[in-house]
Order: sequence, then structure tokens, then C-alpha cells
Amino acid sequence: MKRKITLVLLSTLCLCGCIDFAKEAKKVYEADVVVYGDASGGVTAAVQAGRMGKKVILISQYGHLGGMTSSGLGWTDIGNTSILGGLSREFYHRIYQHYQNDAAWDHQPRSSFSNKGQKTVALNPKTQLASTFEPKVAEAVFDAMAKEAGVKVIKGRLDLDHGVSKSATRITAIRLEGGVRVKGRMFIDASYEGDLLAAAGVSFRVGREGNSEYDETGNGITGPKRGNQLPNGIDPYVVKGDASSGLLPGVNPNMGGKVGDGDHRFQAYCYRMVLTDVPANRVAVVKPKSYDPADYEILFRAVESDRRAGSSRRHWFRIARRMPIMPVGFPAT
Repeated sequence: MKRKITLVLLSTLCLCGCIDFAKEAKKVYEADVVVYGDASGGVTAAVQAGRMGKKVILISQYGHLGGMTSSGLGWTDIGNTSILGGLSREFYHRIYQHYQNDAAWDHQPRSSFSNKGQKTVALNPKTQLASTFEPKVAEAVFDAMAKEAGVKVIKGRLDLDHGVSKSATRITAIRLEGGVRVKGRMFIDASYEGDLLAAAGVSFRVGREGNSEYDETGNGITGPKRGNQLPNGIDPYVVKGDASSGLLPGVNPNMGGKVGDGDHRFQAYCYRMVLTDVPANRVAVVKPKSYDPADYEILFRAVESDRRAGSSRRHWFRIARRMPIMPVGFPAT
């Protein structure tokens, strides 16, 4: 029976819903402004251009507008809300308005919500801004803003090998994977990765410049001068106390230079996501095949160190309780 159902479904797709890839590859779109990158900066650029009367195409690499803002970073570290203005303030205001509707509280009574954000009120009646929200709400707001501004959203990713056409130093068109071409008078690379920038031949650098390069004080290697450091006294060796066993994954033998020196390194990546204790609102988290607890042993030891320290040092333990998942949502054991 299972094979029959599969065959029927495949037949139906082939008869009624097959994509003509040759036809799709020949498609050419054109706009005044083409924004590559669907994160919040890309949506903001596209919406602003649309409101200025320009014909705008926003290329979404992932099919979900908003980047980190709509993918788990819903406990926003705004701090002083007076820094917000323009479209960013409108975005947080729209989210605030969403949660004024009783229908928005389908999994939790409004009265049980603590309304505590990160150094500010989560849903602030004075400013009418929200700093805490669900990813789906953020995405819906971005979708609405783009639609209202007349922005055309195309899902696709840049062909990294043959994706950019130029006239002298000006981009005239880009090609997406699959062959779709997008022409424009102006192109904006709003992606996190800067793929369009690199493919167009724009110069760039990787890493941090040193303090001495521009006579500054906050660049380069910071070492213990800044926060977010592991507590002192954590054993860095694979076998505790045995230097011959080697260092744990992710642990370097030194800072890589002196405080203030430049380097070639990327900022560390991490995952931000929203978890729930409502069974009907859950998506199962599956252990990745490549998961290796050793990759996170240094974090486990940091948590253990905090527990031993008692109330005098609870920073890492609090973080671990907020994000009890390693990695990609797999519960730590």
C-alpha cells in the first residue's frame, strides 16, 4: 500500500505540478533596486526603497524574511529604546500592537507573562515597543511591511561562480542558482555573508584590525579585558589534569597574540532559538548524526565550575539554564 501511494503521488506531481526547470532558468526579472539578502537589514532597505516609489526586488536566500530577528533572536538586547527610530522603531511597535490582541495569547495567559525583557520592559506601554517576541510574529511583521511597500520577493541564492554581470565597475545583473537572472539599476548586498560583494570583486578583509591601524582602543584581540569570559580554573585538557592528553576541542594554547593585535579570525557562531513547554507547539529536536559531546566539554566544565562556586558566581550556570541545548537544539546530557 505504501508503494502504491508513493507512486500515485509521484505521478500526480509529474502530471500536474512539475516545474519546468528550463523555462524557469530563462526567467529575467528587473527592478530599480535589487536587494540581496533576506535578513532584517535587507528587508529594511527594500521596504524603504519601495516606500520611496522605487520598483524593488528582494532576493531571499532562505525563504524566511528577517534573518536572526525572525529565527530565534526574540529576546532583544535593545537596552536604551531611545536609540530606535525609523523602520526599526516601526517594526518593534508593530510587534507590540500584535500582543495587545487577546487572540495572540493562545499558549499562555497574558496575566502569567512576567513582561521582563533584557534590560528593559518586554512589552512597554510607555514606548509601545516590544523587545520580546515569537519568531513567527517577527516574520509576519516583516512579510507585511514588504508586501505593503510593493516589494517583490524572489527565493534564490547567488550563483557564486558565474553570478555577477558588470559594466565596468557597476553591477548590471546577477544570476541565481538554477539560472534565473535579475537586472537592476542599483544592487544592495544585505546578506550576512557578503557573497554578492565578493562575487562582484569588491575588496574585503577577514578578521579584526589591530588597535594601532586606526589609532583606536577597542579593536583586535581583547583577551580578559572584556566580559563573556570563561571562569578561571577550568581544566582545558581532554583528560583532566593531564596535559599530554591534549587540549579540548575549541581550546587554543594562547590568545593568538597580544591584547590589541589584529587577527584573521571570524566571530564565533552560535544558535539562538525559542523553546516551549507546550506539547502542541513543539517540533521534535533530533540528535544530529555528527553530534560529539567532546565539542561542548569546555562548556559543560564551565557549568560545573559555576555550580561548585555557589551563589558567588552564577553567570555561566544561568546561561546554561536559559539555553539547555547542545548543539542545534539537542538536549545536553
